[in-house]
Amino acid sequence: MKKRIQGSCTTILVGKDASIDGSTIISRNDDGHEALDPQRFVVVQPDDQPRHYQSVISKVEIDLPDDPMRYTSIPNAILDNGIWPAAGINSDNVTMSATETITTNSRVLGADPLVDGGVGEEDLVTLVLPYVHSAREGVQRLGDIVAKYGTYETNGIAFSDNQEVWWLETIGGHHWAAERIPDDAYVVAPNRMNIDNFDFDSDDTMSSADLKDMIEKYNLNPDLDGKYNLRHIFGSATIKDTVYNNPRTWYGQQYFNPEITQDPMEQDLPFICHANRKISIEDVKFVLSSHFENTKYDPYGNGSEADKKLFRPIGINRNHNVHILQVRNNVPAEIAGVQWLAYGANTFNTVVPFYTNINDTPAPYKDATGTFDLNNMYWLSTTTALLGDTDYDLYVDMRNDYELDAMSAYRKIQNETDAAINGADVSKALEDANKKLADTALKLQTKLLGDMVIMGSEHMKLRYNLND
Repeated sequence: MKKRIQGSCTTILVGKDASIDGSTIISRNDDGHEALDPQRFVVVQPDDQPRHYQSVISKVEIDLPDDPMRYTSIPNAILDNGIWPAAGINSDNVTMSATETITTNSRVLGADPLVDGGVGEEDLVTLVLPYVHSAREGVQRLGDIVAKYGTYETNGIAFSDNQEVWWLETIGGHHWAAERIPDDAYVVAPNRMNIDNFDFDSDDTMSSADLKDMIEKYNLNPDLDGKYNLRHIFGSATIKDTVYNNPRTWYGQQYFNPEITQDPMEQDLPFICHANRKISIEDVKFVLSSHFENTKYDPYGNGSEADKKLFRPIGINRNHNVHILQVRNNVPAEIAGVQWLAYGANTFNTVVPFYTNINDTPAPYKDATGTFDLNNMYWLSTTTALLGDTDYDLYVDMRNDYELDAMSAYRKIQNETDAAINGADVSKALEDANKKLADTALKLQTKLLGDMVIMGSEHMKLRYNLND
């Protein structure tokens, strides 16, 4: 079965009491194995949602309910392997990000093998998000689908509403477990099984009905204390984890808790963490863009060549989009859902706060194709990142100034829009605000690229010092 494996994503989750403004936040870098994969930002209306779904990759067929809600989506621009919606927010302000590819082990797969004709990342947002009215309901619907149809890959999926953040991990072909993130906590999750200590009797956990029995039947628990650490039971602890996965968690936790000393290769870095301050959107974006700044492991830094190549960074050339899904509690529900979005490698882009109570999305973020076009935000962002990669130290100050100016401009538009909403044709007002945000983002990113070209032209190697 041909499928595109997303073995590269990074997730950050933030409970409402851990965020700076009381909102819930789920976020993820949507990465792939190829450097370029154009993305689009769209709205799926109920009439456009299929009633009978068939996967392109696995060919699984599923009948869907006849009452879908409207939702936002970030599908691929080229649909050869299916839609791959990635993430969105529905009209009830429930969010979903799918998926974070995670690791497993042979003991689990021997007990519950993966299912070639099951569901996978291509399918999950389409099958779940239009039908759920809370994060907890999203967990249960996805769990039921995995149990019934099976899955051909192991994934982590995030859900939120304005009160709760949930993280679900699929286990083998038909099993799953999920945990509610405490309101005052955050999570940094790379491509590994992430849930650690798990209480089967808690109201803040959910799982397959027979998951505990499967652990006992197949002798899957390696721990001596009799407790259930799902990472130990169902995950991996490989050499690859020490250089590909664990360092990303380490860097994110060091950023939010610099007072704690940890080893970047450590296999047992905690799942649930508590920051030493309130977490902002800017904080989340920094971590999801990071490449181990201020450490010897930074690929753009001054460490040895061996150190700079040792760990896989969080921000990487294979970032296709970064989305930060925010449900706010300090505004009316009709403007609470915000899908912060950027395209391409995250080193030279900014996330834009698009309202999701809308019927259409701005053209620069919607109309990407496989054809290079600097009027489209995906291609503009990837071009800027490519030029920035040629001489990071030369361009980084320009990037920093651009990021401050852009985020300030976006927040000003957002604050003005929030204050002006008066109940009259809210969706149209939010679409107008989104267009203004997109136009501002396109203008500022174009200016950054132009400034980089002008400065970079003075540093080309093809030059001669005598005036001629």
